[in-house]
Amino acid sequence: MLFDQAGKFLTGRILSETDTSAQVELDTGKRVKVKAAQQLLRFDAPEPPELLADAQAQAAEVDPALAWEFAPEEEFGFADMAADYFGDAPTAEQKAAALFALHEVPHYFRRAGKGRFRKAPADLVEKALAAIERKKQIAAQIDAWAGQLQSGHCPPEIADNLYKILFKPDKNAPEYKAVAQAAHQARLAPLALLVQAGAIASPYAFHWQRFLYENFPEGTDFPALEAPQRVADELPLADVAALSIDDAETTEIDDAVSVSGLGSGSVTLGIHIAAPGLVIQPGDALDEVARRRLSTVYMPGCKITMLPQAVVAACALHAGQPVPAVSLYATIDEQTLEIRNTETRLERIAAAANLRHDELRWMFDSAAAAADDGAAAWQPQLAFLHRLALKLKAGRERLRGKPESYTRPDYQFTLLDQQGKRPTGDEQVQITQRPRGEPLDLIVSELMVLANCSWGEWLKRLGVPGVYRSQAALAPGVKVRMGTRALPHAGIGVPSYCWSTSPLRRYVDLVNQWQIIAAAQHGQTAALAAPFKPRDTALLAIISAFDAAYTAYAQNQRAMERYWTLRYLEQQGITTLTARLMREQADGTWLARTETLPLVLSVPAADALAPGRRVRLQLGTPDLVALDVRGTVSELLPDGDATASGEAGNDDAGDDAVAIQISMGSDEADADGPGTP
Repeated sequence: MLFDQAGKFLTGRILSETDTSAQVELDTGKRVKVKAAQQLLRFDAPEPPELLADAQAQAAEVDPALAWEFAPEEEFGFADMAADYFGDAPTAEQKAAALFALHEVPHYFRRAGKGRFRKAPADLVEKALAAIERKKQIAAQIDAWAGQLQSGHCPPEIADNLYKILFKPDKNAPEYKAVAQAAHQARLAPLALLVQAGAIASPYAFHWQRFLYENFPEGTDFPALEAPQRVADELPLADVAALSIDDAETTEIDDAVSVSGLGSGSVTLGIHIAAPGLVIQPGDALDEVARRRLSTVYMPGCKITMLPQAVVAACALHAGQPVPAVSLYATIDEQTLEIRNTETRLERIAAAANLRHDELRWMFDSAAAAADDGAAAWQPQLAFLHRLALKLKAGRERLRGKPESYTRPDYQFTLLDQQGKRPTGDEQVQITQRPRGEPLDLIVSELMVLANCSWGEWLKRLGVPGVYRSQAALAPGVKVRMGTRALPHAGIGVPSYCWSTSPLRRYVDLVNQWQIIAAAQHGQTAALAAPFKPRDTALLAIISAFDAAYTAYAQNQRAMERYWTLRYLEQQGITTLTARLMREQADGTWLARTETLPLVLSVPAADALAPGRRVRLQLGTPDLVALDVRGTVSELLPDGDATASGEAGNDDAGDDAVAIQISMGSDEADADGPGTP
């Protein structure tokens, strides 16, 4: 008997049968029950395995086009086709061959039941044959592309779809199939295969274009929009001498501070935040731009701003330029530093000075400050602010339950000879180190925490929703979360924390500023007038989108910082580094953090390794595409060993580009409080 079992043709000997089924023994000795509907052909000779083999061989010789041309229009059985094709009285092998041939060409013959078929209409046959031909051509093209990739050449069609193939693949696309086939045959990862084939000429361009492909598929240019009009002069001009403190590269100057009444016993502290929320309205064209981007993107030597440059220029707190601001004023006892009350005002601020970190650090050296009368003019204010920052920090640490520790420095990447253009990846990079918790950093971070906490508590009292960051407990595994409820932030040590001091650079800060403006304008009825109402689902959508974008931007910054760290190793000829072991991984290797460069890498296990152990690493060749470098332990060092770390005489240092703090901006000390990764 020849029968069909789950779409597979089998043969065997009939042992017994009834009207509805038969017991059949296969050539393997296995016995199966075959229902009547599955039985197709009975024969006496040849042996079952021979019939199957002979029929398959003859089926391969059947011309389906010829069979279709002479097939009857009405339904027919495979035995009828065998008689027409092979001649009258076909053998069992020929009948089986006809069955197999008909079964293999459904575009010519449609199945109509047990061993029965009907020829397909001519127009459908024509379309099916064209589709089959296209499929053959595509398969041939895939084979050709795969061959070129294995021979070290990347076809243009693959190069043009490189980022889609790697990061958002359509697994049915021939370009993807060619890469997958070639990688499988070459026993390489797809990325390694494409590097070998020359598809990635510039590692830096590869990482940059990958980021743009995933996050800015339409490019980074802004749509043509009119420059924002300045807010009418009815906003009062504040009579304060405000100063900003930023890194030299900062252009989005969105915060400044002022100190009035020194020596009187009662000091007025002003924290002034640029107010794009008074220029941009929810739902307008600029808001749509900001909501698409959600944050400024930072990376060494380059940034993609959240807002067009015209908006930044019109709203940033540049010296001598009166611009709208939201100001928090705090009345402070000069001796005890107790905050007696706070007040929020909408006004215009003309900053008196835009001070830079590199110009100010020496001010806290009294001898150096006395040598520069111009800089010394700001020293009393900065000295008071530093004293206040220390008091604020101590208060937070009491609520936090333990002091903040700065175990690792901050790092800055400077690309030399960049000449204002986007980096190419070949610039000389300088990595400099700055200890965390320096007076200037502490001043800025503590004042921003004060503003974010004060405004968050104010909105809570008025019943105005905002976007808050919270952390339920200061314990391992308890993450910082974003939401619309004013909950405590244990990591910072504050009752609530509402990001609102960077509205030029973060969309949630702009959203919160709109709410604060409504609170300043309407007081107790602000909940009715604010753009976002309690339980507003739009706020939840903003939080979700912002969180995803902010995470992607941070990952890109880490990747670019790691790229430049590896480039630094190449440029300086660094082959050894000292490091501390972090932890053993599941595969038996160890993670090690280098002491003088921003780098975490894997090292093979060795004797006497333990977390915290200092070691000297011998480095391999950096892989700028995979952003990887391998190291091996060449020497175990005692904790007190202060020997040089092998940087070829260069003492520059930097931040870890994989697993340590990220700075999403040059003055982002207020990201989640000082010292929070």
